[in-house]
Amino acid sequence: MKQGINGKEKVVVIGGGIAGLSAGIYALLAGFEVEIYEKNSIPGGECIGWNRKGYHIDNCIHWLTGTRKDTEMYDVWKTTGALSDDTEYAKVDAFYTSTYKGRSVTLWNDLKRTEKELIEAAPEDEEEIRKFIQYVEYSKQCLFPANKPMEMWGIRDYISMGKNMADFPKVMKEFGKISLEDYSKRFRSPLLQRMICDYLPKSYCAYSFLVSYATMADGNGNIPMGASLQMSLRMEKRFKELGGKICYNMGAEKILVEKKMARGVKLEDGSFAEADYVIPTVDTHLLFGKLLSADYMPKKLKAAYDAPKDYPVTSGFQVAFAVSEKFSRGETVFIDMEPLRVGAKTFDRMYVKSYGYDPIFVKDGKQVIQTCITQTDEDYAFWKSLSREEYNRMKEALVKEVQKRIEAAFPELEGDMLFLDAWTPLTYERYCNAYHGSYMSFITTPAGKQIRMKGRLKGIRNLYVAGQWTNSPGGLPVAAASGKFAVQRIRKNRGQSIEITDEHVVLA
Repeated sequence: MKQGINGKEKVVVIGGGIAGLSAGIYALLAGFEVEIYEKNSIPGGECIGWNRKGYHIDNCIHWLTGTRKDTEMYDVWKTTGALSDDTEYAKVDAFYTSTYKGRSVTLWNDLKRTEKELIEAAPEDEEEIRKFIQYVEYSKQCLFPANKPMEMWGIRDYISMGKNMADFPKVMKEFGKISLEDYSKRFRSPLLQRMICDYLPKSYCAYSFLVSYATMADGNGNIPMGASLQMSLRMEKRFKELGGKICYNMGAEKILVEKKMARGVKLEDGSFAEADYVIPTVDTHLLFGKLLSADYMPKKLKAAYDAPKDYPVTSGFQVAFAVSEKFSRGETVFIDMEPLRVGAKTFDRMYVKSYGYDPIFVKDGKQVIQTCITQTDEDYAFWKSLSREEYNRMKEALVKEVQKRIEAAFPELEGDMLFLDAWTPLTYERYCNAYHGSYMSFITTPAGKQIRMKGRLKGIRNLYVAGQWTNSPGGLPVAAASGKFAVQRIRKNRGQSIEITDEHVVLA
């Protein structure tokens, strides 16, 4: 086996996003020498932000699962340096607000307040509203299991989960095989129907929405102050302090496999990084086809790629503006608008998110606001079909149309909107090699089954897959936990304890 300069076995991680940083940190804690190779110039993958005209634009965290200190996910965030006991969170007291024809309702973090407001807005739906609130309460029990991979669970783990999630099976029985669109039809109020379908694509399983809202309502989905990129930089700092090496602007070209062993990674500049273990954290469509032969792709994953209607992905056409910091209609507000064709479909709803809750998004008396119009596989195909000139013209025209609709919904913003930036599914594809521009993995729909990879591939003994695509629907918690799980799988295969502590660490 190849040994590093300190006589330790060497782990090479492909990708410096959240999964890659997590894998690197846990591998260092487990006593390995670690190198991360990242195609871009900064860490974080999709958990980043950027500056335009002196303003900071955030790309990722709307709320972060695992901010409650008694959860397994919080332990992962703390171990990786993403969060600490001193982390400050934004003072946001609601999930979002939905408006329709001059009326509005808000999903407050306080469920009693939400229940009261919804019933006042739609007394004809009182019975269904009370049921909704009860099932959100049940959904608080759905906590992401981040202690160890599920294939390593014993009977005690399942018994513990059964006790802690005693009521959640009721949620899955009621909402596990129904789409948000179908669920919304249980309500008579047009406003509530739109509220149910606003936050997630209407093809999502309804339980996903209930769990998302419950995470916020339970205090387990706070927003760390300082933006997404700053969290990624904290993880990078932790990785470097533990002695890890991260190489930027160094994309991977190929994983060299000989005699069922990954010998290392050929990089795009022609150099070669030898390894005892390889942990790829990139999108799986890139892993199987470019870095590895598609023959290594698990059958269930291939079946998902081959059935896009049952396993769709989500991206967005997004625009950022700067407006007066005095503008305040709630942090996230969904509005009805004059129909607008974006990509392959026409939309009559979008949201406006205000970032004035964090000073990093405020400058010279103005705050950043952003909007996103959901894009799917068909919309990606539309953007992909455009020439560069057509693409730029389309973006420019849509920015003007989006601005007009925001001003129509919020007349006080007319003449006060400074355009900052716009981005599309192709932006995510270019920057992150994201499949169809998706910023998560496959959507959980009634027609599809949840994708869960065990991280090992048949035919390669020392390669361990991590990243959000290992467990649909992906997201930051899946990414971070998968990095930890990859290292635990290495230790399990070596006959070592999967408990990872600081005892092996020699600081650089």
